[in-house]
Amino acid sequence: MSNEISGGIFFNIVVQGGNITVQLPPQIPPALSGLPPASATFTGRDAQVEELLEILAPGEGQQEAVLVQAVAGLAGVGKTELVVQTAARALKQPGWFPGGVLFVDMFGYDTERRLSPERALDGLLRALGVPGQHIPPELQDRSRLYRSVLAAFAEQGRRILVVIDNASTAQQARPLLPSDDTTAALLTSRHTLDVEANLYDLEILDERASVELLRQVLLHARGPADTRVTDEPEHAATIARLCAGLPLALRIAAALLADLPTRPLASLAQAMEAAHTRLDRLRREDRAVRAAFDLSYQHLSNDHARLFRLLPLNPGPDISTESAAHLASSDQPHAEELLRNLARAHLVEPAPVWGRWRLHDLVRLYAEERGCLHADTDQRAIAQTRLHDYYRTTTQAADSHLQPLPSAPSPRFANRHQALAWLDDERLNLIATGTAPPPLGRPDTSTALAATLTHYLDHRGYFDDLINITTPPWPSSVSSVTAAAKPRR
Repeated sequence: MSNEISGGIFFNIVVQGGNITVQLPPQIPPALSGLPPASATFTGRDAQVEELLEILAPGEGQQEAVLVQAVAGLAGVGKTELVVQTAARALKQPGWFPGGVLFVDMFGYDTERRLSPERALDGLLRALGVPGQHIPPELQDRSRLYRSVLAAFAEQGRRILVVIDNASTAQQARPLLPSDDTTAALLTSRHTLDVEANLYDLEILDERASVELLRQVLLHARGPADTRVTDEPEHAATIARLCAGLPLALRIAAALLADLPTRPLASLAQAMEAAHTRLDRLRREDRAVRAAFDLSYQHLSNDHARLFRLLPLNPGPDISTESAAHLASSDQPHAEELLRNLARAHLVEPAPVWGRWRLHDLVRLYAEERGCLHADTDQRAIAQTRLHDYYRTTTQAADSHLQPLPSAPSPRFANRHQALAWLDDERLNLIATGTAPPPLGRPDTSTALAATLTHYLDHRGYFDDLINITTPPWPSSVSSVTAAAKPRR
């Protein structure tokens, strides 16, 4: 006896059912063509798109490839647009994804709209043609059925591309990922998620691509008659620099220009120049850079948020783990853990040299705003004193190894080589700290650094730095104190 049961999905015992064949809908359901439209203004990402497409392409060796691509990056850096552009191009390739595409926005960082994996799976299963009455209530059962249906589509030559946008945690994303060796998925998050995926960190745009994005948005909005970017290249470059290569900021800036076709780029550049109001300028109706950062900031624990708010007290381009530990009044292992988690959330960036960390320019402005609002709670002034004391005392210890006359070198460094290495690593931070005006700079710190950096800067030939550090932006009564540290030539 051999029965064939088809045209349905069964969750209970089937009497005399020897062979069960699940027949999928003969036509692609409309929901399997629900990819959001790709923007007509897209630039600077060709290499990234090609890299993702190469992995998505079917072919020999497919089973050895990691079919889940997790794109992570700072809020507003263009993760969603990248995967939408990639998916749109992949769907146009003959035979790549004949089953269509599933797209779901998890709203992972929006507390009001955040989708649970159970709700997301309910929508995805319905898009796959599963009747609502056959969708089980439990997460594990929904995930099992979802993966089985994806595998069945793939076995019948109707491979599907799954796009999961804006997930905030691995727990939110993992039940939605396919488990067969054919179905591919693109996942985006502001966090680097541990979901057994190929991890892809998306960087900001360079200046050329930033200017081109401004040009494209204005051209698309106002037509070929809008030549402001071409006519004002210097001001276009200034806007790109002030937006710090962040696509969200660039698109807002371009939209503000498109609103008023007679507004020169110089006007917007001038409006954005002041750092303390720049985030106020980068907003328009339902889009704002500050609001995008808010969603990431709200996910931080108290310890992470406090360190994040304190980081802008360092005026240099990056900060070491040891410096951050002094800033936060914690031990180095704890400070490193906090920094690594902030980097995983893409609120700080690891520098090319391990052990150093930096803030995106607009994130620095945002963190400074948050820091000023929590100045008393964070004991911000005391934290700044700790950092300045660390820079002064450690520079003095390093300088003791560079003195031309015999002296007792500080045990802080084992030898002259280590002292020079620390000064080389911290030079830009020390110069920035010594020359910063209030509130980041302090006269006592400037005077101390001017005196203790002289031998090092002269030895390395950093004469411009030497002049700058011994000519701080202080009143004449203070400058006269540092004048004694100036080299005589």
